[in-house]
Order: sequence, then C-alpha cells, then structure tokens
Amino acid sequence: MFRIPAPDFSARDAASARQQQLTKPAGSLGKLEDLAITLAGLQRREIPQPLKPAITVFAGDHGVCAEGVSAYPPEVTGAMVANFVHGGAAISVLARCNQARLEVVDAGVAADLAALPIVHAKVRAGSGNIRREPAMTAEQCAAALEVGRMAARRAIADGASLLIAGDMGIGNTTPSAALICRLGGHSPEAIVGRGTGVNDAALAHKRQVVADALARVAPDLDGQALLAELGGLEIAAMAGFYLEGAAQGVPLLLDGFISTAAALVAQAIAPDIAPWLLASHCSQETGHALALASLGLTPLIDFGLRLGEGSGAALAIPLLQQAIALHAGMATFAEAGVAGKNE
Repeated sequence: MFRIPAPDFSARDAASARQQQLTKPAGSLGKLEDLAITLAGLQRREIPQPLKPAITVFAGDHGVCAEGVSAYPPEVTGAMVANFVHGGAAISVLARCNQARLEVVDAGVAADLAALPIVHAKVRAGSGNIRREPAMTAEQCAAALEVGRMAARRAIADGASLLIAGDMGIGNTTPSAALICRLGGHSPEAIVGRGTGVNDAALAHKRQVVADALARVAPDLDGQALLAELGGLEIAAMAGFYLEGAAQGVPLLLDGFISTAAALVAQAIAPDIAPWLLASHCSQETGHALALASLGLTPLIDFGLRLGEGSGAALAIPLLQQAIALHAGMATFAEAGVAGKNE
C-alpha cells in the first residue's frame, strides 16, 4: 500500500566526500555533518537545498479521559485549537519564527469547531475509551490515516520539503504510551509518564489504565489493527502524514512523545519509512527516550520540553538549515588555497 523509496546512497557518498574536503578538521562539526549527509541522501543531491518546513497540527479527543488520566478537562482540546488559529500558541509563534507553513486539522475533536478556519476532517467526535473498547473501528482508522495522507499531499503541493506533525489532544499521552509499550516491548512502568502533570496517585492509576488496555488487545495485531485498538484519531492522522510524506520522498522531523508513537505505528505499517525519520528532541515525558531508541533515532536537542504541538521539532529547524548552509557554503581546501591535513 505504501511504497517508500530508499535514500540515494550515491548522493550520500558524494556529500560525505565533500565534507572531507571542507576547510575544517574532519568531523569537527559533529552531528551537523551527519545531518547534511543524511539530507543529501534524502534530497538525492550532493548539496541539499534549504528546507521549506511545513507544520501540520492534528487535533482529536480521547474517550480514555473518562478514566481520569489527564490533569486537564477534554474541553481544552477545542480551546487550544482556537488558540492556534488566533496565533497565541507556542507552535504558532515558532512557525512564524521559522517561516513555516502551519495548518491545523480537526481529525476527531469532540467539540464543534465548524466556525474556525481550519481543515475540517473529523472522522468521529473523539475516540473510544481504550481501557474498555477499541479507539475506533477499522474503517474509522483507515479514514483517519487518509486524513493525514491528504494533509501531507497539501503541504508537499505547497512546496514543503520538510514535514512536521504536531498534536493537540487532552489525554493523548495515554494511548501513545499504550502503543509504545506494545510496539517497543516495554512495560507501562517504563513508558507511562505524567503527561500534562498528574500527581503520583494519578500516575499509578494511569499506568493501570494502560495495562488494562494492553491486556484487552490481542498480542498479534498488525500495525493498523493495533492503531485502531489503542490509538487516537489525531495519532492515526499523524501516522498517515508520515507514511505519505515518506512515500513522496520528503524528510520527516519528529516532535515528542505523541509524534514518536505515531512514527512507531507508521514503521509497523511500512518498515521502509525508517530512513525518512529524524528526531528533533527528547522530551521530559517518561519513555520518550525508549521510544526513540525503538526507532533507532538520536535526538538533536534535549531542552526538557513536554509541550507537544510540534514545538520541539520547530526548535530544531534552524539546526537542519545551518547544517545545509555549512555544507553548501564552506570552501574546500582547494578553493581556499589552504593546505589539507598531513598524511
């Protein structure tokens, strides 16, 4: 279903060779060199072009909030979507700073958001309570994946060469934790964190809710079936966003805990997506580092973030842009008339 191309290894090799000739000790720019080489392979050119980032925030509500897993009421989801539209959210500010295209998609918010100038793609008004029932039907899951795919198509058609998926959904750390536990082979104690800031008693309860959800689900489900059981509408849309972006050959910059859960689902559906995933940061949320390790990814920064929305990924955009700029703009030893390293 999802045919994902491989990176261009000849372009990677050419970029690596160029790095050896730039006027600096080999390896002295560390991860910036690795980023430039990686992006060269993904863009299929020795010298990558500057990135045109697009941020899409997917919003959805979660029936599992009925179990008391969040410090905030579900009504906050819709209110925050309005805040995105009015430009007052963190991701709104960061998108402006990075001159990034910003789109907000209602994939499954319980509130009526018809009056807001966003993409209205509501599959259903909130997911099911995963402790007691599937998050969505198989048909609804397929529809939510398609919501994300269509969003990626819009962004790419608008010129995007870097895709970032953000999330908004009160309670969504609970289904994300359940997905990470099952796909990464971890216990709830290792993965489930405080989310929006629950206390110790609520954290213990949240871990039990995830354990109960995992116990309810068959152990041998494929990625899409697991998503329908344990996920959320915005998480499914994010997974579809990643799958379509990779299929069209566009790099994917992951945000935090929720986006990493979506990426694990996308990888379970289409393992060839792995080379297209870049990790922006490691969040404070318990289990995010383990989730990134399950994807084989090393984050670029660790600023103690736990906001979501795509905020951590947006902060990392300048690092990618500067890696490209250094790779493209630095002189080689020959161009500068500088002697290379003595052999």
